[in-house]
Amino acid sequence: MTTSRMRLKLVAVACGICLLSSGSASALGLMQAYESALVNDPSYRSAVSENIAGKEFRKIGRAGLLPTIQYNYGTAKNKAEITQPNPYLVLQPNVPTITSDYDYTSLTNTLSLRQTLFSLDTTARYRQGIAQTNYSDAIFNARSKELVIRLVAAYADAKYAEDQLDLFRAQREAYAEQKRINERMFSKGEGTRTDVLETQAKLDVAEAQVIEAQDNLLTARNTLAAITGTEVTQLDGLRPDFRIMSVAPASFDEWMNIANETNPEIIAAKYSVEAAEEEINKAKAGHTPRLELNASYNRAISDSLVNRSQDQTVKSIGVQLVIPLYAGGYVNAISNQAVANRDKARSDLDGTRNRISIELRKQFNAMQTGVTKIDALQKSVNSATLLVEATKQSVKGGVRINLDVLSAEQQLVAAKRDLAQAKYTYLISFLKLRVAAGNLTIDDVKTVSGYFSPFS
Repeated sequence: MTTSRMRLKLVAVACGICLLSSGSASALGLMQAYESALVNDPSYRSAVSENIAGKEFRKIGRAGLLPTIQYNYGTAKNKAEITQPNPYLVLQPNVPTITSDYDYTSLTNTLSLRQTLFSLDTTARYRQGIAQTNYSDAIFNARSKELVIRLVAAYADAKYAEDQLDLFRAQREAYAEQKRINERMFSKGEGTRTDVLETQAKLDVAEAQVIEAQDNLLTARNTLAAITGTEVTQLDGLRPDFRIMSVAPASFDEWMNIANETNPEIIAAKYSVEAAEEEINKAKAGHTPRLELNASYNRAISDSLVNRSQDQTVKSIGVQLVIPLYAGGYVNAISNQAVANRDKARSDLDGTRNRISIELRKQFNAMQTGVTKIDALQKSVNSATLLVEATKQSVKGGVRINLDVLSAEQQLVAAKRDLAQAKYTYLISFLKLRVAAGNLTIDDVKTVSGYFSPFS
């Protein structure tokens, strides 16, 4: 994509965001946040500029294969004084020397062309430029996918912080209601002072948890706002009908094969090795001959004192052969250095493959175990809800005590919090798995966005 087309795309996205934000205030959806991040995220904008610069490596390398044309123009006002022996000394014995003054204008026009006919150095530079541009494109691809993960993670963190605040507020209200019940029963002589104090202690802790959750929410929203460049006041929530996605392909080996072919970090490491190979070729080219075609057109008017008042035109064309003989060991030194850098690039490639394999395995397992974990936590929430109701009834029957109700309420909050976190982790693992494999698309982002709704 050219620089102008990329800028037009960013402007179009920005206009769309302005239109969206011009309406009534509403929750920030995941797709809207992603579109904002494409325009406002500093790291992504840096990656865009870096990629634009990286694309020039191809042109820089190609320049050595194309002709170089140069035009020189020069003019000068010349004054000269020449003193020489008097050739007529016999006739003028008292004048041993003669001084002559000259005042003239010189003009020089030169048009020259140089074309490389054979040079291993320029050929290696061209191939290296292609590799460096491809490396830049692969890195930008990786940065684009990294933006998705950073955005979704920040969005999930902010929404999870909202969920925690809502849960702690609900817990606080439950404790406050339980305290009112305790006080009413105590006033009637049916309860104890201990019940009131127990509930008050839980209520105080719940109040502190609410304050802490508010601080966490503010921090999470600021983190998200730094990526999107927009103020975050409300986010879409998870839909109640949370559905499990199928993992295809189902085999880890197939995912690894995909990653070896499409993961942008592995691809970038491969191009880094290729560029290092061409660096070796460039270094060794210092021992090889170079053949050039040179052509020039030169017109000179009084270009020297000897040629004053003369108008000369010279046209020339020919070839030049340069054979390097000795450079003080420079060529051998940079060749050895290039070989070492090539070996380093190969090791970095192996390290990148290993790191991607570990990450791919981690996210593949997370998707597999996430299904079971979400199902278990959903059952835990259902059980904890029933436990709260049953415990309250048991207290009325004298089977349970007030502390059991408080513990049941706390257990329910913890179960709901863990369930929400498991769902967010599952969605992020879905994206991270595809990022590690290198086949993440905008459709995957839309898929995850479909799990959120402004009415949840």
